[in-house]
Amino acid sequence: MKLNFLVVFLTLLTSYSCDKSITYVNYGDDIDIELSYSENIEDNFEITNISGQIIDVCPKKGCWMNVKVNTDTVFVKFKDYGFFVPKTGIEGKQILMSGKIFRDTISVDRLRHYAEDAKKSKEEIELITVPEYKINMIANAVAIRDN
Repeated sequence: MKLNFLVVFLTLLTSYSCDKSITYVNYGDDIDIELSYSENIEDNFEITNISGQIIDVCPKKGCWMNVKVNTDTVFVKFKDYGFFVPKTGIEGKQILMSGKIFRDTISVDRLRHYAEDAKKSKEEIELITVPEYKINMIANAVAIRDN
């Protein structure tokens, strides 16, 4: 009896620990997950493929997100508002992105708008008084790791 239990236990343990394939959910244009995705940011206004980890996302529509790429934070919007990502449940997930990277000054009004989208308090919004110079990406495709 003990031997049967041990065999069943080891079989279940082995089958559970088998390598499971990594899957992604795609948004926007098709994205090739087999391509090389850099963790280095270069502004070149060319289509660039980068990977990172989602920090936060617009809770209103899923129309923007902040992504940690290496030691930088990239503010990502989606080309022509042609697609959105889920508003919840994706923070901390790995992401592959394809799009144009650039650095830009974000106005106080725009920063306050994003803070409102993120449901910040009135006090937090009023503390925004200076523009910020940020790394931005207009993504034409993203793939969020699903498992």
